[in-house]
Amino acid sequence: MTELTDLTAVQLVDGYRKGEFSPVDVTRAVLRRAEEIQPVVNAFVRLDPEGALAAAEESAGRWRRGEPAGLVDGVPVTVKDILLQRGAPTFRGSKSVSEEGRWDEDAPSVARLREHGAVFVGKTTTPEFGWKGVTDSPRHGVTRNPHDPSRTAGGSSGGSAAAVALGAGPLSLGTDGGGSVRIPAAFCGIFGFKPTYGRVPLYPASAFGTLAHVGPMTRDAADAALLLDVISAPDARDWSHLGPVPGSFRDGLDGGVRGLRVAYSPSLGGQVAVRPAVAAAVRDAVGKLASLGAYVEEADPDFTDPVEAFHTLWFSGAARVVQQLPPGRRELIDPGLREICAQGARFSALDYLAAVDVRMALGRRMGVFHETYDLLVTPALPVTAFEAGVEVPGKSGLRRWTGWTPFTYPFNLTQQPAATVPCGVDGDGLPVGVQIVASRHADAVVLRAAQALYGVGAALGVPRPTH
Repeated sequence: MTELTDLTAVQLVDGYRKGEFSPVDVTRAVLRRAEEIQPVVNAFVRLDPEGALAAAEESAGRWRRGEPAGLVDGVPVTVKDILLQRGAPTFRGSKSVSEEGRWDEDAPSVARLREHGAVFVGKTTTPEFGWKGVTDSPRHGVTRNPHDPSRTAGGSSGGSAAAVALGAGPLSLGTDGGGSVRIPAAFCGIFGFKPTYGRVPLYPASAFGTLAHVGPMTRDAADAALLLDVISAPDARDWSHLGPVPGSFRDGLDGGVRGLRVAYSPSLGGQVAVRPAVAAAVRDAVGKLASLGAYVEEADPDFTDPVEAFHTLWFSGAARVVQQLPPGRRELIDPGLREICAQGARFSALDYLAAVDVRMALGRRMGVFHETYDLLVTPALPVTAFEAGVEVPGKSGLRRWTGWTPFTYPFNLTQQPAATVPCGVDGDGLPVGVQIVASRHADAVVLRAAQALYGVGAALGVPRPTH
């Protein structure tokens, strides 16, 4: 018999509608699961059993009356502790943030979920201010991989990925400034989607500027489409948000990939050394797209690694994050973050504008590339999950997390929609992810391609973790 914690959000809503179980049943099961996994993976900074059960009771009453509040009424949801949630402190992984405060405002995506009746289970872990591609912080410790707790869950939305993978709620809100939704999704074997910039409103504005996106972290593409229907509604607090979406992201989700033009770039033109097990799993996923009728061609977008420009923008943003802290509190932050903040503070306005020039050129190149190809497919990452508690793989010789994430951050620079889909495991049983990228505003095409992959093999050979 299927456990309630194994059901997707789409299945939960269907079950509520049919009266097969109630939001209270599901919320109790999810809370038990969250409490079980917390000592193992450290996915949460806060659980709210009392608030979640009260919300579930209210939802159950609405369902009994046949009056659900919205698309995800009664569905358990978790929120990365970067996003504001009314009634809960938002620590952002930092000892420099005081628990004292009003905490009386929801971020736009959280507000939309509340309006649609979602049940908020808890806040999930993040590295300090979301600064790196793994999840550990001086305040909340190390978040571990559901498939092997000695390995990292990735980051910076690592707590959300671990929670979803282990059944502590089917939906989670993550943020992605350089891969922070897609990296942990790949390491934990779930679906992660970074929509087009502005598709999901963000408030307060990120110090990392227009690199920062909010995105769904879910069991599959269908759940992500459902969640995106909720959180993509405009919000006046974000001056850069996009207008309303005509229709639903679920419309045409099962349309398949027949006739789509797919560029398969296994290593970005030889720039990235990809581990053989990762390369093989991604190649197999690309083969599945071809078998489903996509026109697949090995082709590279032909751009030089924009890491220096990304560093200029990212490190400057980090410096801005801590600039407003009193000197005494700056000593509390992660030493690695303190290091990049010092580097960011040394950049000049001309350095920053030169990085913007690189960004605009890259965006133009990708715009032209997508006149020929509907999709670009790459590995999500060149490696699988490495040891927990470190920024880079041991003995890699790398200095910063960007050294092992060359497939993700370029598409934050260009603001394109990009998703990670599980596509297999390596020899140690650790998940591998394939990345699907489309032109700006073509979010539905990414979701449709991901849905097609899920349709030909549940999570494409990635087993559910047992930890």
